[in-house]
Amino acid sequence: MANKTEIKALETGEKTASEQGVYIVDVTYRKKEDGYSLCYYIDKDGGVGIDECEAFSRAVEEALDKEDFIENNYTLEVSSPGADRQLTKEREFLYYRGREVDVKLYKAENGVKEFTGVLEDYRDSAAIINADGVTREIPVKQAVYIRLSFKF
Repeated sequence: MANKTEIKALETGEKTASEQGVYIVDVTYRKKEDGYSLCYYIDKDGGVGIDECEAFSRAVEEALDKEDFIENNYTLEVSSPGADRQLTKEREFLYYRGREVDVKLYKAENGVKEFTGVLEDYRDSAAIINADGVTREIPVKQAVYIRLSFKF
């Protein structure tokens, strides 16, 4: 569940993302050992590189300074979601619809604990995944992970 700062940071960053031609996959605001961290995870078709992350960082920093809603000092980070990032929030699942995902379940279903399929949808905290022509509804809490599948 997103906290209030993450929700406001997402709202603040949406216009910047649109202007930059990227999509905000997720925003996290966390206390770390050395203070707070606000991290935007951005993506676009074909992926993002350091140049896009840097440009977004400069632009969103200006918007955040203007809004000035974060009370604590924080470090701003901008990153691509990463190849091994687990999908956890509804926003991520909906953005990656149509993409292939790897799934590992805590408990095997019909003798299958790990599989790859196409993420068709997300509703009621469950990912709808088509694997080998069979559509399965996987509650996120029953999965060790659901992440984008990458073949190298």
